[in-house]
Amino acid sequence: MTDRRPATIKDVAASAGVGIATVSRVFSGTGSVSAATRDRVLAAARALDYRPSALGRGLKLRRSGGIGLIVPDVTDPFCAALVAGVLDCARTFGEHVIADAADGDPAREAEIVERLAGQRVDGIIAMPAGDEADWRGAARVCSSVVFAGRVLPGLPDVPSVLADDAGGVRAVTEYLAGLGHRRIAFLGAVPGGPPRVRERAFRATLAQLGVPVEEDLVVAARPARDAAYAAAAGLLQRRADVTAVLAADHLLGEAAVLVARELDLRVPADVSIAMVDDVAWAELCDPPLTAVARPGHDIGYRACELALREPARRGRGGPVLLPTELVVRGSCGPPRAQRRRTRAHPAD
Repeated sequence: MTDRRPATIKDVAASAGVGIATVSRVFSGTGSVSAATRDRVLAAARALDYRPSALGRGLKLRRSGGIGLIVPDVTDPFCAALVAGVLDCARTFGEHVIADAADGDPAREAEIVERLAGQRVDGIIAMPAGDEADWRGAARVCSSVVFAGRVLPGLPDVPSVLADDAGGVRAVTEYLAGLGHRRIAFLGAVPGGPPRVRERAFRATLAQLGVPVEEDLVVAARPARDAAYAAAAGLLQRRADVTAVLAADHLLGEAAVLVARELDLRVPADVSIAMVDDVAWAELCDPPLTAVARPGHDIGYRACELALREPARRGRGGPVLLPTELVVRGSCGPPRAQRRRTRAHPAD
């Protein structure tokens, strides 16, 4: 039995009913190709099991090809979903991905950026934590840089895909206030860290609802388990009058649940707990945890699409905002005083 010869670009062009130059533009990401034509070419390539020559394309374009991907932590559930989205999109385009984790360290991130730029990748997708100057240099070398899940305020021209964190925090804060909570604590990020969109949304929502913000109830923590635990423990031990806690991410939410359990606080009878990031364990808690779900996979997919587009089609109209969803579960209820009033004056 004779092995079938590998499909060529001419075979793909003939199958899709287009010219060889069109197929080349689809796989190089350069030039203008309609979405319908691109889909037809990719379908033909899949049917023929066509593999474009990365070496030949790299020599022609003086690039190694592929997409560089930088996240803080590949084991983090949101980062893992984002990575999966990038990989799914890259696979559709026939691209490969070089992924690395910066561990939230700006110096390590700068090293990764320099290495990827030196390899002449076609683009870099990142959840940035480092210096804006490093990213300006990367943007000059790479054909595209796209931020995903996080931005640097000093680089508004870099395309980005973000979750609507402000909308998600607004929804959960309004939900807690609607239950009757007025002493709502916020566990958030440290000053000087990534943009504090969630804290600003929390403060703005309470102000719109006429609920005063108590500065003593806004607590910052570094993005590490020990720091999150210390922040939650200090808050709940210092302020026994807190009726609800909103954690800005799943590490802080985990810490709030652990501290409440150690202090024998019943959830939600003594304190309601909600958090941003609907991770797998949130539904396994007792009671299951109310959370804001962020579309990590979709953010990664859309960011990869942007990175692979030709520059003229990326646009500069601000970040692409993807909606979040408030997932209401059993960890939130009316505050203690309201529960007592409800029992004392049952409805007719």
